[in-house]
Amino acid sequence: MKKMQTPLDPKFFPLSLEYRDYEKAVKESGNPVPFAVRIVRSGGLYSSYRMDLLPQGADDTRTIKLVDRLVKSLLWVRGGYKIITAGSPMVHQHLEAAYREGGSRFFDADFMATVYERPFEVEEAFDVEELSHSKENASSIGKHLDGCRIGFDAGGSDRKVSAVMDGETLYSEEVVWHPKVTSDPQYHYDGIVEAFKTAASHLPRVDAIGVSSAGVYIDNKAMVASLFIAVPRDQFDSKVKNIYINAAKEIGDVPLVVANDGDVTALAGAMGLNVGQVLGIAMGTSEAGGYVDDQMRIMGWLNELAFVPVDLSDEAMEDEWSGDIGCGVKYFSQDAVIKLAPAAGIDVSHANTPAEKLKVVQKELENKNPEAIKIFETIGVYFGYAIAWYSLFYKISQVLIMGRVTSGLGGDLIIKKAKETLALEFPELASQMKLDLPDEKARRVGQSVAAASLPEIVK
Repeated sequence: MKKMQTPLDPKFFPLSLEYRDYEKAVKESGNPVPFAVRIVRSGGLYSSYRMDLLPQGADDTRTIKLVDRLVKSLLWVRGGYKIITAGSPMVHQHLEAAYREGGSRFFDADFMATVYERPFEVEEAFDVEELSHSKENASSIGKHLDGCRIGFDAGGSDRKVSAVMDGETLYSEEVVWHPKVTSDPQYHYDGIVEAFKTAASHLPRVDAIGVSSAGVYIDNKAMVASLFIAVPRDQFDSKVKNIYINAAKEIGDVPLVVANDGDVTALAGAMGLNVGQVLGIAMGTSEAGGYVDDQMRIMGWLNELAFVPVDLSDEAMEDEWSGDIGCGVKYFSQDAVIKLAPAAGIDVSHANTPAEKLKVVQKELENKNPEAIKIFETIGVYFGYAIAWYSLFYKISQVLIMGRVTSGLGGDLIIKKAKETLALEFPELASQMKLDLPDEKARRVGQSVAAASLPEIVK
């Protein structure tokens, strides 16, 4: 297996390459076994994936290992509370054991059960063709600028709000707040309502409210959200889950859409560039993702790329939260830089926090330390292979990367190496998509203004 060299991580085993090589092995076997998996989520929606497997007995360990990673990826990209498979009893048995309590994927099952508020299930079906079809959200979310709108962007250190009328921003403000360290949910609620009312005071009326907020939101409800991490669990359920719904009611009975901030970032980039099929990825404390389709609509998917595996190596680094290995958080965040620093001979042990450790490496990069350069080149190679893997689950025309890891020369090195990797290994993909850091054109639509465009006003 040829692969682009990862200078500081020679054991990196790209999932995208294994998938391609596995497909080749299946064709050469002359006996492909049709297989389909479906992830079911709220509202009667589901996402399906179909592929051919090697016949049972040919290389079962390889098949199970690859399909395990693919199913987990589909689960975290789309979200859902049920896995249904057809075509391979062997794979079904593996997944059933993995996602039950005590299994290797129980973290994933428990997380999804919390998000969708129902027990997680793994089922077997027998009609591969029927299971191959998806039912996605066809509702139009985003890029609506008619009428009088409030757009709210809830950040961890400041909150932004805009009053928008027929696409023109009449008023915007940023207010410093401290939601992540405040345990009283009334503090959060009062801050949100104050922002809404301030924006409303600059509009003749309010026709719709859109919200961009970190976390997982289902039907405008906060299911898991780092913004409210200090709020006790019992108060989270009673005071936080419906916080945006209740705050909007203080303004009036108007359409409300709450979306993950990664999705709204992708939407803002798409609106600025006037292109669809945008995958936005923020490399910061973790890896955050967002996506809009060809019509610049948010799909209601999870896009939790931090949990999506990209490395098949048995020696890949473990994510402390999920307990799994090879997942995006250790490849596309400050953790990736810190992980690679020792191999580059850069000592970050004297820095107290991950953010400070990142700054140590970035300082070395500013000074043109060739070993520091290798860190970001390695991340770039990771990223090129990861984009090829993500392309199995997204139709991508444009990739935008942002976040503190991409600041300065680091972002340019990541993009350069990712492009080289795609061009070498996946030239067809490379010709179909652009990889960039957001420029001023992409940034011209602010996050809160993009949030304002989320709801559709029914006339």
